[in-house]
Amino acid sequence: MKLKMAEEEDYMSDSFINVQEDIRPGLPMLRQIREAHRKEEKQQEANLKNKRKSLKEEEQERRDIGLKNALGCENKGFALLQKMGYKSGQALGKSGDGIVEPIPLNVKTGKSGIGHEALLKRKAEEKLESYRRKIHMKKEVEERAAEQFRMRLKNKQDEMKLEGDLRRSQRACQQLDTQKNIQVPREAWYWLRLEEETEEEEEEEKEQDEDEYKSEDLSVLEKLQILTSYLREEHLYCIWCGTAYDDKEDLSSNCPGPTSADHD
Repeated sequence: MKLKMAEEEDYMSDSFINVQEDIRPGLPMLRQIREAHRKEEKQQEANLKNKRKSLKEEEQERRDIGLKNALGCENKGFALLQKMGYKSGQALGKSGDGIVEPIPLNVKTGKSGIGHEALLKRKAEEKLESYRRKIHMKKEVEERAAEQFRMRLKNKQDEMKLEGDLRRSQRACQQLDTQKNIQVPREAWYWLRLEEETEEEEEEEKEQDEDEYKSEDLSVLEKLQILTSYLREEHLYCIWCGTAYDDKEDLSSNCPGPTSADHD
């Protein structure tokens, strides 16, 4: 019995330690302590990593320190210059017109070959120039398209204006010819065709000689020029002035001219 009690009261045994660690009321506190220790260790490791510098950074620092320090007598090249009469801060050359500061040291830290940076720069410039050419060509195409559209619109407007002037001339010719008891126009297209023409009259027009339809070969502008000349010579009338003049002298003196542009 005593032996059994002694085994149960062995405070150094694994079973007793495990039992003490499994005590529920103290378990959350132990976890918090362990977690705090773990965070502190991670923070120390991070601080240690931040303090450590890479090999390149250390080389750069040593290089910068070396370049900032002036050459001393321990440098063989500088010692030879001093023997030849050179003094610190003096310009090089027999006449003293050379450089004063040493040629700057450009350290290549990348892994690319010699001339690679110049190649990349040239390619970037070529790409930029190609982009500018494309933009310029696009702009020219857009401007050309806009100009063509304006020309088409202007031509359409001019054509509509010519057609309107021709109809006015035909209407005026028909009225003035009728006033002079002219029953048949000099040319069929000198007058406006009546909308109430019968089918028989249309058939008769189809049977007329081809000579009577030679006007179909004339453009609107040519018809207008011919008809306005007829109105001025036969009736002393100008469609743009809207006036029938007394005689040729009155027409030539008071009418600006035989075209629409003369009346602008």
